[in-house]
Amino acid sequence: MSATPRDMPEKAGERPRSVLFLCGMNAIRSPMAEAIARRLLPSGIYIASAGVRHGERDGFVDAVLDEIGLSLGKRQPQTLEDLEDAYFDLIVTLAPEAHHAALELTRSSSVEVDYWPTPDPTVETGSRDQRLEAYRDVRDRLTKLIEERFKRPGTQPLGGD
Repeated sequence: MSATPRDMPEKAGERPRSVLFLCGMNAIRSPMAEAIARRLLPSGIYIASAGVRHGERDGFVDAVLDEIGLSLGKRQPQTLEDLEDAYFDLIVTLAPEAHHAALELTRSSSVEVDYWPTPDPTVETGSRDQRLEAYRDVRDRLTKLIEERFKRPGTQPLGGD
């Protein structure tokens, strides 16, 4: 995959036309971010997610997205090589491994790369409820970051009244 911008790099105050959320295995953080962004951002923005390595779908992700009325449908984790469209204006990385991969991928192109260090909820131990709470925290953190990053200057937060 090569990462080159669709047209021109994003201008100050403009939303990118295409966004890739990238994490380790595209099983938890990046598919959550993709689903949330699809709800919050205008339909004209191309949104995708991928992982650096192959991963397996995580049922806790389905549970916490369902709580807010979102679903991944039949979508399965995918790697960078699986992407149908390889051109993005912005790559948002959610884990150190993904950030390093994105920087390597974009070193000779003018793609913007944002790093949003996001905890891995799978490290949480304890009861099912305690583990679900870790996933909810990631979901809510990603929602806030997406709202903040893609809010146009001088406007209300996305999804706000």
